[in-house]
Amino acid sequence: MPFPEFDPVLIHLGPLPIRWYALAYIAGIVLGWMYAARLVKTPRLWAGGKPPITGPQLDDLVFYLVLGVILGGRLGYALFYNPALYAQIFTGNTWGERLELLQMWTGGMSFHGGFLGVVIAATLFAVVKKIPALSLGDVIAPVAPIGLFFGRIANFINGELWGRETTVPWAIRFCNQKILDTYGQCPAGNAPRHPSQLYEAGLEGLALFIIMSLAIWKWKAFKRPGLVMGIFLAGYGVSRAALENVRQPDAHLSNLPFGLTMGMMLSTPMIIVGLILIARALKRPALQD
Repeated sequence: MPFPEFDPVLIHLGPLPIRWYALAYIAGIVLGWMYAARLVKTPRLWAGGKPPITGPQLDDLVFYLVLGVILGGRLGYALFYNPALYAQIFTGNTWGERLELLQMWTGGMSFHGGFLGVVIAATLFAVVKKIPALSLGDVIAPVAPIGLFFGRIANFINGELWGRETTVPWAIRFCNQKILDTYGQCPAGNAPRHPSQLYEAGLEGLALFIIMSLAIWKWKAFKRPGLVMGIFLAGYGVSRAALENVRQPDAHLSNLPFGLTMGMMLSTPMIIVGLILIARALKRPALQD
């Protein structure tokens, strides 16, 4: 199946290109903010009808979380996948090379880095505002699949982070005139590959969002602090680790021990912490109204 003639740039406003990837971030932030606000404004979901955070506090929190996502995503990408970007700060021949670490528009963002950035930002916010950290995490976790869904769709449109070679009927050749590299070649080659970006959008995004929504709206998960956050951590970790089997690993990271990928290694701690939070939340009695 040929790759659709998607253009990574939706429209040009003069010299400014509006890219689908940037719009995916905006959509994830805005819709996630709206969903979190709805959760906070629904008293019956919370023990005693009292959410852990007010509407104005949520508005303040979003700013810090956005910084955490962007800075953590970029710095984490460099740390986990391209450490040379840090070395270039000292070895680059031009300011452009030295500051490439901060040039997010050139590509390269890591979910796990963004996740760590969010954890740091949320923890600091909880300490300063004296908000229970687990309950604050429960507010933040349900919105993450929204951003993941739009982000993976944008990855597909960009023709990046493609899957491994395969012969399944829905395999796609990730090659068109819009995604040629500087040498006029398609980075993914001409072999049919798994559309792993769409698998991830469906599993890490849509399916995980449905599971967490059921836990919140039907099973009263917010009354067990840490349960929703644990579901997200374990759910994302298992989904990502499983889909790494059909996702093409970075060429310079394809020989990790035991056949693991970097995505698998980074997701394993999330699974462990998530299961611990779930077990801890279910072991304790639910908070009463």
